[in-house]
Formats: sequence, C-alpha cells, structure tokens
Amino acid sequence: MRLIVGYQATPSGEDGIALAAVLARTFNATLDICIVLPCERPVPSKAPVEVAYDDILVQQATEWLAKAMALVPDDIVAEGQLLFDESFARGLIDIATERDADMIVVGAASDGLLGRHAIGSVTSELLHVAHVPLALAPRGTRHSQVERLRGITCAVGNRPGAEVLTDTAFELSTEAHLPLRLVSLVSIDSRAAGEDTHTHAARERDMAKADDNLRKAFESLPTGTEVESIVAEGNGIEKAVSSLEWHDGDVLMVGSSRLGQPRRLFLGSTAAKILRVLPVPMIVVPRGVGDRS
Repeated sequence: MRLIVGYQATPSGEDGIALAAVLARTFNATLDICIVLPCERPVPSKAPVEVAYDDILVQQATEWLAKAMALVPDDIVAEGQLLFDESFARGLIDIATERDADMIVVGAASDGLLGRHAIGSVTSELLHVAHVPLALAPRGTRHSQVERLRGITCAVGNRPGAEVLTDTAFELSTEAHLPLRLVSLVSIDSRAAGEDTHTHAARERDMAKADDNLRKAFESLPTGTEVESIVAEGNGIEKAVSSLEWHDGDVLMVGSSRLGQPRRLFLGSTAAKILRVLPVPMIVVPRGVGDRS
C-alpha cells in the first residue's frame, strides 16, 4: 500500500503525518510526504528577481520537507516529494495517479477545535475531485500515542453503491486483522415534515430501516465474517454520532455522496455533519472505487 501525505509546515501538517504513520504501521504502507509549490511565479518583475524568489521558495520548501521527514518514525518507509502545481490538491492527486497510490492523507484546518475536524481549502478541493480514498486527521492527532489502528467503523446506508464502502472496510479490516463495526445512524430531525418525531410508530419505522441497512451490509460480506452491528439514534446526526463509543485508534469510514461522480469524492450533508463532532480520523471512499471493470 502507498499513501500520499499532503504536508504544509503547520501543526495541521504534523497531524497528517501522525495519522499517516499510524496507517502505515497498520497496513504496512509506504509514505510519500509531499509539499506542493505553485507553478506561477508570484513576483511579476524582472527575471533576476523572479529567479531569486524561486530559489528562496524552493530552499525554504526543501527545509520544510526535511523537517517533515524527520517527523516520520524510523520503522516506516517514506520518501519526500517536492512538487509544483497551480493547485496543492491537484498536485497531490496527480502524484497519487502517477504512483498508483491507495489513499491521500491530510490534516484538519488550523482553525478547528482540538480533537475535531475542520475542512480547509485543500481538503475541500480534494473532497470534490480525488479519485482515491481520502483520510482526514482531526486537529491534535500529532499528540496521540497510538501506533496502530485498533478498529474500523463503517457508516452504512441504503444508497446505490453502498456495498463498495462496505467491501473496502472489510478488505482493510481483514488485511490488518482489525475488528469491524457497522453503524447505521438514525436522525430524529430527518423525519417527514409535520410528523410527530416522537411517536412510537415513527421511531419504529426509522429503526427498522436502520436495521435493514445493517442486514444488507452484513449480507454483502463473505459468509462467516464477524462484525459488530449498531444502530445509533439521536436528535440529529451529530447526536447520533456522539452517542457511539469512540477510542483513540478508531477510524470511521464513510462513502462519497450520491451527487459525486463515479470514482470521485463528494462529501454529502450527512458526512459533513458527522465531521463536526467526530473525534477520530475519517476515511472518505469514492463511489465506484472498488469497481475494476
């Protein structure tokens, strides 16, 4: 397995490397630590000035890359990559394609709460155009003492292509000998307008639908697979997510929205709500990523 790590010389960049190191140990992966510099010269003056500016920029980026590589534990194989592209996200996507990478890893935006996710401009662009799974590190991941993942949680639904997410979660959990937990989220506020959200009938209907989602997800897995299945209910998706038990070393896998193009990411409204309160890393899987036809 090969992981592309988007690094910026910020605490967020350190969070991304920390998560990548955990994933690398868990899945025996190789890391590419990448800094992306802009192609266009931002000093539109005489050539000598432009050349001097470029030299300074490259020298500074080279120093940042050396510091980033020093953050990688000795037991992990990693390479440093200094890339040039008009877009930081596009630079990561291009090298992911070039190196046939399995995943891109980035940290949260610097203005997020400690232990929570915040989507910056790079992550936002990746969530719209990446063709491989995207691993998001919550702010402060660099302080975690966890060396390997302890378990994988997979959020299941009833949308077309949901089996791709379940299959990917199963493959990763099997490869790393990790326990797999299937979760179906029930949001009380998602019930039909005008309906009494607290009626017994409404709750029973929603819980039955969630149970059915879990059953279908379980039946899509190979016979004999051992998984934990949970229905989490709350007054909103955020409350449902918060009702679950999370541990340092857990990771949540979600699927790309149905609005996204096949083999491209698009973070739907439900996943965006999950991110607001999720205290562990999230891996977003594109629709059709497992389709090799």
